[in-house]
Amino acid sequence: MVAATSAFADVMYNIDIDQPEHHLAKVTVSFPQTHESQLKVNLPVWRTGKYAVLPLADGVRNFVAKDEQGQPLTWQRTASGEWQVALTAPTKVTVSYQLYANELGQRVRHIDGTHAYLDASGVMMYSPSFRHEPVLVGLKVPAGWQSYSGMAAGAEPHSFTAPNYDVLIDSPIETGISHHRRFNADGKQYDLVVWGEGNYDLEQMVVDLKKVTLASQQIWQGYPFERYLFIVHATSGARGATEHINSTVIQLPRFNFREREDYLRFISTAAHEFVHTWNVKAYRPEGLVPYDFQQENMSDLLWMAEGSTSYFQNQLLLRAGIMTPKEFLEDVAKRIDRNQHTPGREQQSVAETSLNEWVAGGGDYARNHSVNIYSEGYLVSMALDHQLLNDSKLKVSYRDLQQSLYQDFRLPKGYNAADVRELLQQLSGKDYSDWWKTNVNTPISYDFDKLLANAGLRIDAGDKQQADFGMQLASDSLKLSWVERNGAAWQAGIAAGDELVAIDGVKVTPKSFAKRVQDFKAGDKVAISLFVNDTLQTKQLTVASAAKDKLALKAVANPSRAQKAFFKAWLGLEWPFTKNGEFKK
Repeated sequence: MVAATSAFADVMYNIDIDQPEHHLAKVTVSFPQTHESQLKVNLPVWRTGKYAVLPLADGVRNFVAKDEQGQPLTWQRTASGEWQVALTAPTKVTVSYQLYANELGQRVRHIDGTHAYLDASGVMMYSPSFRHEPVLVGLKVPAGWQSYSGMAAGAEPHSFTAPNYDVLIDSPIETGISHHRRFNADGKQYDLVVWGEGNYDLEQMVVDLKKVTLASQQIWQGYPFERYLFIVHATSGARGATEHINSTVIQLPRFNFREREDYLRFISTAAHEFVHTWNVKAYRPEGLVPYDFQQENMSDLLWMAEGSTSYFQNQLLLRAGIMTPKEFLEDVAKRIDRNQHTPGREQQSVAETSLNEWVAGGGDYARNHSVNIYSEGYLVSMALDHQLLNDSKLKVSYRDLQQSLYQDFRLPKGYNAADVRELLQQLSGKDYSDWWKTNVNTPISYDFDKLLANAGLRIDAGDKQQADFGMQLASDSLKLSWVERNGAAWQAGIAAGDELVAIDGVKVTPKSFAKRVQDFKAGDKVAISLFVNDTLQTKQLTVASAAKDKLALKAVANPSRAQKAFFKAWLGLEWPFTKNGEFKK
């Protein structure tokens, strides 16, 4: 295959999936002739869509470099993802290595007896000297496998071409035994490829994915692709998703598709990744332009890249008629409730959390002292949307800002915070410097009732209260996974990692803990026995209270015409409530 098509590519990759049952493949990369004294060869240290350094090079063994006569070349490892090949004369260079691919959940590489998922960031080395040259990828796969990618197909079966490494690294390959459907929408071609058996309905997925793709045009005008590939993995537990310039990969446990809540999670994730085709893949903050695959790309606007994408994902479903207004507002309520139970909102702004994303961990410390580019970015995006609607008397929304970014800052350009504020002023006629300082560069504290009243909505937390210890157990364990900052347990000197033993001298179990808490009322003094660093201690806790019912968004009494008009301008729907405040059927 390589000899027949070598004239069409300057950098050629051959991936021989020779031991799929052992998650192994052999990768060979052929580089054009170089006159340099050494050729630098890299494997990225992170992948697009996940702002974290990953040990991707750990999957590489048996690295070999040869010249165009097939003679070995000397080389040395100079960084975790870098090899330096010494050259004594101009020559073409071929490198080969064994690849171990058993990292399905990271969405970089996975090979087994039924398929291979190959993201170039964890599979295909590149040389900075030839990063911008055309590439050809050829696969040698077991009989019966089919291969798919957002890249253009090559002349031979199981081969693909790309204009450069940047397109290659953003165009993963799915090859193996899978289910395939193709559909067209608005002049664009789409493929759905599902690997793994599960309780999904392929035909329903196609119907709704088509609706999602069409709903995108209520935000943007035009598409940055001609073909698009949805890759779905029905897994034994791995879950997550990653966006790419012409495709996405979505992973869910194989039996998490049928129930309404599960299906909405799937189709909402698909919408999120599809929104990314514009926001991040067609235009993105200048800190991410160009991608530097060997070190972090810092930006204080990751909240826009991710949080704004989260903000629009369910709007696509709502506008497409896939999600009901009730389901949409329930999701907004959950996000507000989560914010109110994240003490880190008082300490970290969305700009700061964007810069911190590359080193962000999780767990107790993160929730108590940090926020999240996704969840907090969603709320800032909603607040900005409402501000634009108010300032423009419903003529301009956050959708218009996204369209302007798509028009004015298409790659290879990148935008910064000043560019966004300038666009906001152009759209609304108002200066957003103070708004930006208050909502982006400062930890936010929204009056959500006031914010939502624009659209005729109010927060209903219910009147019922219940006992609250301000701590959570890890799954099926008595170890504390979270202790709410300044909550009851925190005030008692209890910390995450402590192991609960007894309440008021009576043994507690993971199953009995929640019920045991409700044996008390606010103000009660309770003795909490725990192991702290393997030492038994007892601490006195004063029980607090918390709302018993789930937070909900409801219609205000007697909503005005202006509020109903705002609701429609915001979400694209007529007022969904009856006079009694119930959702219309």
